[in-house]
Amino acid sequence: MDFKIEHTWDGFPVKHEPVFVRLNPGDRGVMMEVSAPFFNDPPAPLGEPGKPFNQLWDYEVVEAFFLNDVTEQYLEVELCPHGQHLVLLLSGRRNVWKQGLDLSFRVSRGETKWEGSASIPWSYFPPNVTKFNSFAIHGSKDERSYEALYPVPQHELQQGQKPDLLLDAYSG
Repeated sequence: MDFKIEHTWDGFPVKHEPVFVRLNPGDRGVMMEVSAPFFNDPPAPLGEPGKPFNQLWDYEVVEAFFLNDVTEQYLEVELCPHGQHLVLLLSGRRNVWKQGLDLSFRVSRGETKWEGSASIPWSYFPPNVTKFNSFAIHGSKDERSYEALYPVPQHELQQGQKPDLLLDAYSG
């Protein structure tokens, strides 16, 4: 399955080449492939490439959420162009029960684009995934950009609402 992240979290078109996410099921799990512009903002996290890095969402990442909306169990996978990753298993909103799981993740990066490929084991997924959403995050401070495959519909936005990718994940 191929997806393009072409909108901000609140439904406006992105102003750059869209992020491309591909999901391919296999015998051992799902291969998640990312092709995205490389912003290098914020700078690379201090963690070792190829290893889990806590709070990776504060950096440049592409994320995928796989949710069972009945049990509210979900898998969150975050991939960084600098080689770090973060895999969280949650039961209910923000209730982490496993984190920092190993992931086979490789990345290649040029000056303006990066590509990554991660093999996500079937055992990480909650049973009966019913919803999926993917996000791309980059930029610092006031220039922080939150982009969503399935943005919050314009008619559902509240005045002054800020991006909350966990809640927005439920809309996909």
